[in-house]
Amino acid sequence: MAGQTDTLIAAILEDIDAGRLAPGQEIDEAVLAARHSVSRTPIREAYIQLEASGLIRRLPRKGAVLFKPTLEEFLAIQEVHAQLEGQAAGLAARRISPVMREQLHAVVAACEAHASQKGDADPDGYYQLNLRFHETVALGAANPFLVEMIKTNARKLMAYYRARYQYPGAIAQSALEHREIATLILSHDRDGAEAAMQAHVLYDQVTVMDLLAALG
Repeated sequence: MAGQTDTLIAAILEDIDAGRLAPGQEIDEAVLAARHSVSRTPIREAYIQLEASGLIRRLPRKGAVLFKPTLEEFLAIQEVHAQLEGQAAGLAARRISPVMREQLHAVVAACEAHASQKGDADPDGYYQLNLRFHETVALGAANPFLVEMIKTNARKLMAYYRARYQYPGAIAQSALEHREIATLILSHDRDGAEAAMQAHVLYDQVTVMDLLAALG
C-alpha cells in the first residue's frame, strides 16, 4: 500500500511540475485509479499527505483540487519562499562544490543563450531552464532538507512563476538576474547572493494580482 501511495504522490507531483495540473483544477480520482491500477484507498492516502504539505485541498463531495492561493496566501507563501531561496543562495556561496560550480556556469549560460536567441519566444522552454537554475543553487547549498522545503513551497506557486515568462521582457530580465546571482555565489559573497536571490524571487503586489487574474 505504501508503495502505491508513493507512486501516486510522485505522479501528481510530476503533473504539477510539468504544468499538467492548474491551480484549482480537480484531480480526477477515476483517472488516477485507471492509470496506476490502484484502488481508492491509496489515492485517499496520497491526498492526505499532499494536503498536509499544502499542495492540494480536499473538498466535501468534490474530491481534491490543486491548491489555488488567494492574494493574501500568495504573498505570504512568496515571502517564505524568498527567504528559503535566499538562504540556499547564501549557503551555496559558502559551500558550492567544484562540480556544482560547473553546473551553475552551464545553466546560467543556457538561460542567457535562450534569452539572446529566442527573446520572448518559448516561455515554457525557458521556465524549464529556470527550474534547473534554482535547483542547481539549492543543491549547491548542500542541505537536502532545505532543498525539499524549497521544492514543496515552489510547487504551490509554480504555475504563476511559469506564467510570468509570458510577459514581454521577463525572460531577458530573469537571465540577467541569474547571472548576477551566480556571480555573487561564485565569488563567495554570501550576503549579496542571499539578497539578490530574495529580490529575484519576490514579485510586487501588482504583478501578483496580474498573475492571479491571468490564471483565473
